[in-house]
Amino acid sequence: MRSGERDQVAYLAEPVPAADVLGSVPEGIAPNRVLRFASHCVSDCANRVGEACGLIERITTVPAEPGPAAVPRCHLRPHCKWWNQVGVEACHRCPALTTLEPRDDELAVLVADPATTREQLESWIAAAP
Repeated sequence: MRSGERDQVAYLAEPVPAADVLGSVPEGIAPNRVLRFASHCVSDCANRVGEACGLIERITTVPAEPGPAAVPRCHLRPHCKWWNQVGVEACHRCPALTTLEPRDDELAVLVADPATTREQLESWIAAAP
């Protein structure tokens, strides 16, 4: 759940079915603006590269924002594809992720695009002012 003055992720102690909380989202606000949804990976996902997730590979190409070394307790971690693929780096990136693609942020658009390669991201980052 996103909350606080800086739109931070607040971790829940236990998972909550989406059906139980969707009714509490005020009308006119997209649920994915204030809630984070977890689901299982699907075989036909555009981000799937063999058995791996290409999205987390693109996400970890971008330098992480400074933050605490410790990661919050997370009930999803034992089943998290990203944790199993890249370890603690996934946990450090998770709070910053959103399902909304900010179209005015070129880097975010590149990261979200399954067609973007790691090399393209590295080149963009190197050329950024």
